[in-house]
Amino acid sequence: MPNTTTDTRVGETFPDVVPRRRWWSGWPDWAGYLAVVWSALYGAAALYWALGGEGYPFAQVDEDRSSGSILEPSRAEVVAPALAVFCALGVVVGLLMLKNLGTGRIRRALLAYGWVAGVAMTLLIPDYSLLGLLAFSPALLVFAFTGVPGPQDMGDILYWHRGNLVIVFIGGLLWVAATLAHQRRTNRQCVHCGRAPHGPGAWTDPVKLRTWGHRAVCLAVLSTLPYDVTRIAWYFGWPLGITDGFLKEMQDTPNMLEMGLGLGVLSTLGSLMMHGLVARWGEVWPRWVWFRKGRAIHPATAIVPAGFVAVVLVPAGLMAVRGFDSASWGITGPAALWVVWGAALGAATYLYQLRRRGVCRNCGQG
Repeated sequence: MPNTTTDTRVGETFPDVVPRRRWWSGWPDWAGYLAVVWSALYGAAALYWALGGEGYPFAQVDEDRSSGSILEPSRAEVVAPALAVFCALGVVVGLLMLKNLGTGRIRRALLAYGWVAGVAMTLLIPDYSLLGLLAFSPALLVFAFTGVPGPQDMGDILYWHRGNLVIVFIGGLLWVAATLAHQRRTNRQCVHCGRAPHGPGAWTDPVKLRTWGHRAVCLAVLSTLPYDVTRIAWYFGWPLGITDGFLKEMQDTPNMLEMGLGLGVLSTLGSLMMHGLVARWGEVWPRWVWFRKGRAIHPATAIVPAGFVAVVLVPAGLMAVRGFDSASWGITGPAALWVVWGAALGAATYLYQLRRRGVCRNCGQG
């Protein structure tokens, strides 16, 4: 008889998901190598820029091709050498992690570098670009075949300053993964699931995890409401949080209000989807998904998209915080709450992962 899990709210059971081994299950082994390779390549590029090479991605450029990164605009002769040194240090730190070298203060220094590098490159240096590319990905897919409407082309959307931030973001993810794996190894935890040898603590009780998950989802939903309300209000002619002149400018710009309405509706749909992290339909395919109904949902089906959205929301929100203007609070004020949305969604996703992680193929716990 297959293993089953009892839903504590209704007493029903559904099959446990025992993940099959995929290539990504080996992330604790290859993340460190990729982090070292990324640091070496980006460090070489930074050294090239420091020596006067072209293409420095944080230089002052026309507004249409600029980004909202905290490093832009900056001078190559100042920032590029610092980036080269930072990446060179990353190569050394990564190699020490791969060899499991360093104890005591050295171990803490390695972990400190890894977490600082990961957080800085994932959350602090990027801007809203990743969130924008994610939101408009269906349209961009169409534009790739039909061309961009109007006088623009794909180069006006996927320009180098924006593409560089995607590269930096990927490097941050690699450093987060490499540092997490090293921390688990040196803490004698399972590198795949994070469980300690003595087993899970009381705080991983499924009922408590679901309760805290509900709270995190409620906070995430509340943080989306100002953005949804303001964009819908603008569409219907109410200048909520903006001047009458700015509303008139948007009304005179073709498809501007429709685009804002679409983003507001997309945000609302995202709020509804977040409830799957604490509802039964986020664990077992519901009846309205007729071709999968009744089957257990693989945890990664929810964790990967929810986790990615949570991560890209934070830098977009921080960019809005930096550009906040009280006179037109409706433009950046609601977007600043994306920091809260991302943090709450990330917490809800992590709690969902703890509740549904099942038996670990590596350590056998669960």
